[in-house]
Amino acid sequence: MPRAVEGLVGPDSDGKRLDTYLTKLPGAPSRSACAKLVAAGEVTINGTLATSKSERVLLGDRIVANLNDEHSKGPLAPNFSIALDIRFEDDYLMVLSKQAGLVCHPSPGHEDDTLANALVAHCGYDHLGMLQGEERPGIVHRLDRDTSGLMLTAKDDETQHALQDLIRLRILDRRYLTLVQGFVAPDEGTITTGIARSSRDRTRMMVSDEPGVREAITTFRTLERFEAGPRDDGFSLLECHLFTGRTHQIRVHMRHIAHPVVGDQVYGLRTKRGREEPRNLGLERQFLHSWRIAFDHPVTGAHIELKDALPQDLQEILASIADSSMGRTAAGLEVLGQD
Repeated sequence: MPRAVEGLVGPDSDGKRLDTYLTKLPGAPSRSACAKLVAAGEVTINGTLATSKSERVLLGDRIVANLNDEHSKGPLAPNFSIALDIRFEDDYLMVLSKQAGLVCHPSPGHEDDTLANALVAHCGYDHLGMLQGEERPGIVHRLDRDTSGLMLTAKDDETQHALQDLIRLRILDRRYLTLVQGFVAPDEGTITTGIARSSRDRTRMMVSDEPGVREAITTFRTLERFEAGPRDDGFSLLECHLFTGRTHQIRVHMRHIAHPVVGDQVYGLRTKRGREEPRNLGLERQFLHSWRIAFDHPVTGAHIELKDALPQDLQEILASIADSSMGRTAAGLEVLGQD
């Protein structure tokens, strides 16, 4: 159904371009979609039809945009209530920071509360890549529900295909921060295995050497080590670099080397019913955050490098064990700094 979004220009928006201002209104689509609304004659300023996306809005102007039904041209309902933390956006792609707890695309129990629903609300089906299917619009690579941080989405099929090629060619630089159980002795290492779906539990993945299993490669650098306490074997903070993108790859690989991710309720030390697993430090989701992404834009050629600081819950976990730190490695000083 058509609907309208409107706003009254305040001091912070005085003099902004019309298309830029429109994207800030609650429920408005992407900047490129807003520009198309202006061109289609669907935007008014103080009751007068806007004629240019680059027109400047002024303090006190009332802006009204009539949205068409492009958001409902697929099977997913647009969800305008999910906030998108967008770190980069242009006419071709977005890099956003996904919050922990948000599922990337519909699955049993999650039909209209996913990142995909939010992308449809923000961009509309006409402005999202569809190579993964109509229930995964714009998705280039996914993060697990309880993994936070940076991820890529695409606004058209060509860009989506090009970004997926970067992953296949192993030149999309994706790095994660993870706190794992125990003392990781090497300063760096490479884990290369096959990963396949478990035959006993289809929701879990496992290391496998069966013929035809897809290869998974994770490198890591140890950033900081924490001494063992009376109720734990210590902890290690790692930076992991993905060269492949298998489901649950880092979590499975950390379990494989006997250093499961802190808080991982599937592959790590599980919280017992009615009482906590103390070695999880009170964390009920895996300590895994996509902190850095770097790539050459497939259309403009510009080099894009973005970083995302640890969210508050993971910062608090590190603060709680700071007194047991054994010091940062050279890689830790490079990534985390002195303090």
